[in-house]
Amino acid sequence: MPINYAGDFRETIANLRDFEGVGVRRIAVPEAYSFDAVSQLGYIAAQTDTMELQTAILPMYSRTPTNLAMTAAGLDYISGGRAILGIGASGPQVIEGFHGVKYDFPLGRAREHAEICRKVWRREKVEYAGKHYTLPLDAEHGGSGLGKALKIINHPVRERIPMLLAAIGPKNVELAAELFEEFQPFLFHPGYVDAAFGESLAAGKAKRDSALGELRIVVQAAAYITEDSEQIENALGFVRHHAALYIGGMGARGKNFYNSLVQRYGYVEEAKVIQDLYLDGKKVEAAAAVPDELVKAMSLIGPRSYVAEQIAAFDEAGVGVILASPSAGTHRERVDTMATLAEIIA
Repeated sequence: MPINYAGDFRETIANLRDFEGVGVRRIAVPEAYSFDAVSQLGYIAAQTDTMELQTAILPMYSRTPTNLAMTAAGLDYISGGRAILGIGASGPQVIEGFHGVKYDFPLGRAREHAEICRKVWRREKVEYAGKHYTLPLDAEHGGSGLGKALKIINHPVRERIPMLLAAIGPKNVELAAELFEEFQPFLFHPGYVDAAFGESLAAGKAKRDSALGELRIVVQAAAYITEDSEQIENALGFVRHHAALYIGGMGARGKNFYNSLVQRYGYVEEAKVIQDLYLDGKKVEAAAAVPDELVKAMSLIGPRSYVAEQIAAFDEAGVGVILASPSAGTHRERVDTMATLAEIIA
């Protein structure tokens, strides 16, 4: 289950044991440009016993690779080995707008982050000569020449903390399949996984180290199990508006990763209409233009039998983890939703 970074965090966390008790096995905390995710996950670690703790996700540009490694190792230590380090590139609006850091070479940086993190966790002296990071930073690369190759002082609980790469572009998906334990796409449609990602996944897996194990696909989906048609439509409406924000509003014309993804699903004209409407300020019309089939396919909303079919479709598409966002109005209903999902998956 993902935590809503814009909501009342303390109220949600106070009730986390209820979700843990009905079988929720992972909690994911986003960061975006809200409160940082790590301090919240540290608090969650103290309030729970069995849940995996996923960063969802930490932008690569706002932390050095070594800092990410230290952070994940610290979270893994205080939680008894429950950390999942989710990283991603975010986008230039956040990275350059909020952090003031140049948004460049996301693919190369992701590879170097993974390689450096694993060196740190193995307690090797961190010596690395990459295109984007040089450790120690020598005079040739702009340093003082006084840097020393160091290894982390504490012994990490695990020398390989699972790493997740948030990716939807072909080259990033290929890198995830080659070098990461997990891969998290966005606006995931289980019926078009091969059309959108198949070639990239195959290319990455061909270079994958067997020690990494099988690649797990992690997807986020709104969840609401009900027979009430009005409640179903209301819940789907939230998904529709959320999808329109990304397909239409994240980025500019000609530079929107999510719009390109939906086009790879086959919604070429629809993606253009949604973007034009959204960028013209017609957000309601843009949401209405999101195809019904896409909205339903990305969601776990409807009667139990329908949701079970959707979970089977995710499983068939290779999904290993569903981050389910319960949409019900009360805490008790949300717990019941997650309990039912756990039963269906089991």
